[in-house]
Amino acid sequence: MPPKYQKLSPLEHILKRPDTYVGSLEKETTKQWVLDESKTSMIQRDIEHIPALDKIFDEILVNAIDQSTVDSTVDTIKVTINREANEICVSNNGKGISVERHETENTYIPEMIFGELLTSSNYDDDEKRTVGGRNGYGAKLANIFSKEFDLEVYDQVAQKKFQMTWTNNMTEKTKPIVTKKKCEKGSVKITFKPDLEKFKLDKLSEDIVALFERRVYDACATTNENISVYFNGKKLNFKNFEKYVDLYIGNKKDTPRIFDIDSRWSVCVCHSNEGYKCVSFVNGIATSNGGTHVDYVNRQIINKVIE
Repeated sequence: MPPKYQKLSPLEHILKRPDTYVGSLEKETTKQWVLDESKTSMIQRDIEHIPALDKIFDEILVNAIDQSTVDSTVDTIKVTINREANEICVSNNGKGISVERHETENTYIPEMIFGELLTSSNYDDDEKRTVGGRNGYGAKLANIFSKEFDLEVYDQVAQKKFQMTWTNNMTEKTKPIVTKKKCEKGSVKITFKPDLEKFKLDKLSEDIVALFERRVYDACATTNENISVYFNGKKLNFKNFEKYVDLYIGNKKDTPRIFDIDSRWSVCVCHSNEGYKCVSFVNGIATSNGGTHVDYVNRQIINKVIE
C-alpha cells in the first residue's frame, strides 16, 4: 500500500493529473467548426475528440505562430499529419533558435525550451505580450504526452544544426547532436508521435485530424500576410481576413457583414439565423468559448442597439 502522503516530480504530476495541464484524456463529442468535404467552407458538426490531444497539438502549432510574431524573418509554417505512422510534424523557418549553451544552466537552449519544465522566454510580466506562451509548459506538454518527440533546429546566426530526440513521455532522451551547418535561413522542426495508449486510441481518427486541419487554417488567417502556411503539402490561401470570414458565412451577396480592422483587432459582425455564434482568437490561440475580448465587442454593439 503506498504511503498516505507522496511527493511527485513535476513530470510525474503532469502524467498523474493531466486535467490540470492539458485537459481531459477522455473522448467527448462537441459541436466544432471543421471544413466541409469540398474544403471550401466551414461547417459546424459533432466531432469526437480528446481535449488533451487537442491541447498538445495546439501547443506545437502556437509555438510556430509565436515565432512568426517575434521573428520577422519567418515566412513559412508547415504542418504535416501522417495518420498511418501516427506522426505530426510542425516546422517554421526564420532565424531558428540559438544553438548555444545557456549561460547559467550549462544546457543547450533548444533542449531547455522543449525538454525542461518551467523554462520560458515569457516570464517578464512588464513586457507587452502578443504571443501565446506564458507559463513555461507549452511544447513540453506535447513532449510528455508523446512516445517520441524529435527536435531539429538550424541556427542561422551561429550556422549550427541541433538534433535531439526524447522518448517514452520525455523520460528518456538522446544526447544532443550539434554540428556546423551552413544555412541561408534558420528553422525549427518538431516531429512527434502522440502516446495513443494514454488517449485510448488505436490511431488518429478522421474527426481529430479534421479539427487539427481547421486549426492550421486558423493559423493561416491569424499570422502576418507575408507568412505562407501549408497543410500536408498544400499551401492555404486565407491570409485575407475577409476571405477567411467567407469560409464561415459565405460571400457578401449571401450574408451582409460589417468589418472593423486595425493593427491589433480584426472584427466581423453579421446576422445569424441560428442564434448567437462566435469564432475568436487571441494571439493565434483559438478561444472557442469566447471570453472578455468577445464580450468587449458584444457589449458595444448591444449598447448601441439598445439606444
